[in-house]
Amino acid sequence: MTQLYDITIIGGGPVGLFTAFYSHLRHAKVKIIDSLPQLGGQPAILYPEKTILDIPAYRQLTGQELTDNLLSQLEPFDTSICLNETVTGIKTGEVIEITTNKGRHASKTVIIAMGGGAFRPRPLEIEGADQFANIHYHVSNLQPYAGQKIAVLGGGDSAVDWALAFEKIAKKTSLIHRREAFRALEHSVADLKASNVDVLTPYIPSQLKGHGDLATELVVQKVKADEELTIPFDHLFVNYGFKSSVGTLKEWGLDLKRHRIIVNQKQETSIPGVYAVGDCCFYDGKVDLIATGFGEAPTAVNNAMHFINPTERVQPKHSTSL
Repeated sequence: MTQLYDITIIGGGPVGLFTAFYSHLRHAKVKIIDSLPQLGGQPAILYPEKTILDIPAYRQLTGQELTDNLLSQLEPFDTSICLNETVTGIKTGEVIEITTNKGRHASKTVIIAMGGGAFRPRPLEIEGADQFANIHYHVSNLQPYAGQKIAVLGGGDSAVDWALAFEKIAKKTSLIHRREAFRALEHSVADLKASNVDVLTPYIPSQLKGHGDLATELVVQKVKADEELTIPFDHLFVNYGFKSSVGTLKEWGLDLKRHRIIVNQKQETSIPGVYAVGDCCFYDGKVDLIATGFGEAPTAVNNAMHFINPTERVQPKHSTSL
């Protein structure tokens, strides 16, 4: 017989984990459903050693440290966790029925915290890129690359952060971007300019050279010019962002803006009892940061608990506020 939960959270990334923790503070019976094989989302799986600068109360921490802290925070509580399970639909009634590729779940309320959906890195689209073993799209451990020549492609936060991280341990680090300006935080760009990273802009990759399954050189061409450079490397890291898929989200009956779930000031979706937090939701003025999702979580949880028991106050007595 299917157990009935107070709050079922779809998504086990940072925002989903904090939502679960705060739900337990409200004495809710909590379940997490995630399509990935482990909790933690993108910070844990794609950039565990990447430095994150915008988490409150931490000057900086890595994606793995953030995940470990969130899991430690959740550890004292009894949370039902379903991994490798993809939600395919939500049906409302006396209770909310959640359908997945593995079965059905019953819940009084649902909080969707699925981020940008299932994700995969955008590939380097030049001939032979998929044949070389030393072309990477994420790193789980920096130390194997100590003392080696590293090349990084990209111009966003991840590319700049990786270049700065590798510079501390690598023999040489090169960062190649197709534009003069970077799309990273100003603080990180300032650190980059003060570093020993060899910054090459505006260049685009045009050719890979190598032997067997190892690439050894990257040829880059200057934008709108005939100038070419050849960059020797031991490892090449591609940071072109990610392609994401929201799966069957359009079939769940939610009001959407493109691939995002429209919510109001209570984090309510268009379906009663269903809420959304983090990068998967939309409202005017929305800023896509982990910190923003953390702030949205208590709003969703408190309103979900009020939905379950309308006689309770939305703002719990144990909360502190200024």
